[in-house]
Amino acid sequence: MTIAAWNPLDWRITAGVIPYLVLAVGCAALLGLAVARGRGWWTRRFPCAVVLAAALSVLLKYAVDDWWQPLPDGLPRPTLYWISVAILGVCLAAFRMPPLRWRGRALAALAAALVVLMSSSQINREFDQYPTLRVLLAPWLEKTDALPAGRVRTVEVPPGKVLSEVWQAPPGLPAKGTVSTAPLPGVKSGFKARDAYVYLPPAYQADPRPLLPVLVLMAGQPGSPADWVNSGGMPELMDEFAAGHQGLAPIVVVVDQIGSQWGNSLCMNSRIAQAQTYLAEDVPDWIRTHLQTATGRTATSIGGLSLGGTCALQLGVNAPQVYGSFLDISGQQEPTLGSREKTVDEAFGGDEAAFLAVDPVHVMARQKFPDTAATFVVGASDGEYGPQQKVVHQAAVAAGMKARALTVPGGHDWGTFRAGLGTNVPWLAQTTGLIR
Repeated sequence: MTIAAWNPLDWRITAGVIPYLVLAVGCAALLGLAVARGRGWWTRRFPCAVVLAAALSVLLKYAVDDWWQPLPDGLPRPTLYWISVAILGVCLAAFRMPPLRWRGRALAALAAALVVLMSSSQINREFDQYPTLRVLLAPWLEKTDALPAGRVRTVEVPPGKVLSEVWQAPPGLPAKGTVSTAPLPGVKSGFKARDAYVYLPPAYQADPRPLLPVLVLMAGQPGSPADWVNSGGMPELMDEFAAGHQGLAPIVVVVDQIGSQWGNSLCMNSRIAQAQTYLAEDVPDWIRTHLQTATGRTATSIGGLSLGGTCALQLGVNAPQVYGSFLDISGQQEPTLGSREKTVDEAFGGDEAAFLAVDPVHVMARQKFPDTAATFVVGASDGEYGPQQKVVHQAAVAAGMKARALTVPGGHDWGTFRAGLGTNVPWLAQTTGLIR
């Protein structure tokens, strides 16, 4: 048995026994809150609790989907259902408390907490964002390394060769890469981004240093750069590849393309933000200034999940001089704030022609990209994004790209996103000249 099996932080909380145990305990707590003696409970307090919970759930849906609108596609139905269950548990507990003594009130509060825990567990199972407690607690547990300063000698690659054919790992090379955080300012764009995460493979720590290709990676919305490090397990995926290639792997810079947890910059230059300038100029400029890497479009990829996948597609067609390849995991057919009309109105002041000038499907319809490589990945059970991925893949093929379409098990969840990146690290390495 592995050490991880004995560490509660590494126990799976989205699969296996634990989530079913939480479900059973939560259902028992909800039943206990719903059942009580006394006519007054069944005729007054119980119906009032149910009606209030239903009203709050409906209000929540309209507040999020019609007023706030942080999510282009709205709250997923399973998520709304489990939030409603949590609200019901809290309402039942609140209506039970008045006639109870302090012990009874404490038990009612505990039962409500168990119902909320059950609902949270089921939502987490849907998205698999926190597969273990270690990932859930990562903001408090994670440790990052200082970004290496200075420059060292580099390994030369003769014409006609790839890096892996001339690289020899020196003795004592670390088995794992490093993860650092760094501010990545919008010098030209004025875009206010949260700190980026930088993964440097083991080979980057060598002297002389191989000039490795770069993957600019983006999370979804809601989200942050830390998601790829924690929920996505990106460093582990890269370390696994490096272990089989003498410490070689792409450098990964996880950037913030939305500016806040719930933001949506559309990854365009618009009234909302100069996000394309940030991704196409500020990010590459920072990488060139602060890191020793391979240069040129063929050595630079961009990728992302969900909204980040849409952004990768956008930069792949609107900044092909910067990014020679892109990885679109579960992205949308077009950038959106919820509808074409709303997007055009808020981002371009109603000028649809300005939107169509940078919308990737329309760009690919009028321009060819024979020197761009692309991979589109979607979950097999993703009924929302699967059809959209089919549209953009077909458009990419028609535009002359070297485009692939892959399906992996799962839906629109972190299991799919992790698989989408993990299965394509060899493709990224080959496309960017790291391996043959």
